[in-house]
Order: sequence, then C-alpha cells, then structure tokens
Amino acid sequence: MATSSSPSIAIPGQLLGPASKYQPGPGTHIHESNLYSSLLGVVHINQPAKAPGPAKRLNKILPVVPTELPTITVSRSGVSEKREALPEVGNTVLCRVIRITPRQAVVAILVCGDTVLEAEWQGLIRSQDVRATEKDKVKVYESFRPGDIVRAEVISLGDQANYYLSTARNELGVIMATSEAGNTMYPVSWKEYKDPETGFSEPRKVAKPN
Repeated sequence: MATSSSPSIAIPGQLLGPASKYQPGPGTHIHESNLYSSLLGVVHINQPAKAPGPAKRLNKILPVVPTELPTITVSRSGVSEKREALPEVGNTVLCRVIRITPRQAVVAILVCGDTVLEAEWQGLIRSQDVRATEKDKVKVYESFRPGDIVRAEVISLGDQANYYLSTARNELGVIMATSEAGNTMYPVSWKEYKDPETGFSEPRKVAKPN
C-alpha cells in the first residue's frame, strides 16, 4: 500500500493501495478493487483540497460535499535514468526473477538505488546468500519463483556475466509475488505469501518492511 513509508519507486503490477482509499491517476490501473502501478516510475500521492464546512443560509444547513480521495499517480519523470549507471557492491537493487535452479536464482536487475537502469543486468542469488541463518537448509524453489520482484543487496561484482546478490537481511527478499493461479499475493509471514482469491499459500523469502 502506498503510504509515506512506502518505496518511492513502483514496479509494473505493484499493489499501491485499495480503491476505497485512493483514486487512480496516470500510470495506475484498478484490478478487483485495488490500485496497481502500470509502469516503472515514482509514486506520487496527491491530497485533495479540503472541503468547506457546512454553509449556513436562511437557517438551513447545507450538506457537506463528500471529501474526495487522495489520487495516486506513477510518473517516469523524477526517476533518474542514467545509461552509464552500474550496480556497485553495497547497493540495494530491485530485480525480477528470471529462472531458478536448485543452487541459485537468476535475476534481471531493474533498479539500483533510485536509478532505473537503462539496461537489465543479470544477477545471481546463490542458495547460501538467501538468508542469514540455516543456510544449509535453504531451498531456492521455496524462496523465489520466476516473475517475483526482489529487493536485494549487491555483495560482489561476480564474474563478467553476473552480479552476486544477497537477501540475507530481514528487509531484503520478495516484495511482490504472483501466485500459480496468476493473482497478486500478499505476505503473511517471513516465509509465506498468500493468494487472496484462492486462499492458498506459497513459500517465499519475504522482505519485511524497512
């Protein structure tokens, strides 16, 4: 949900908030009573002007006009785009999972800090870098699935083809996941997302809010 504490950059398909609390603006769309981002850009919440109080006229109190809801927009303007930007060790990145193997998840790095990368750089999240504890018990397929959006940290420039990434901190991990049924899920614990339509849960390495 988009609040003052939410990340300022949204990924296409990211849940922004319920339609009961926000109006859709440019760069957003409504699906099943929720607002989602339609593009990669900066989230803006525009508060409506305050409605005037009851007007008194000839001893009649006129009803107050219903207060409008805040409008959420997503705009590409304001997102710094630098063709030459490259992820560096220690950077926080947003990436999309491309495929998984028993030993690692292969991802495409989309955003580095607040910079949307012109080119998608490939990264690897190895099984030993998924979480900080019980590393030997990590199962990659229980942590990530293709299509997941993941917040990770660059821990090594790796080889010429890949950056090495880690999700071993609490605030790192999956921030957006789609169920096998194709529905956007919500986190219910540090290791589980739930499909609101089917009620089924799926395992993930969940990113806790900052």
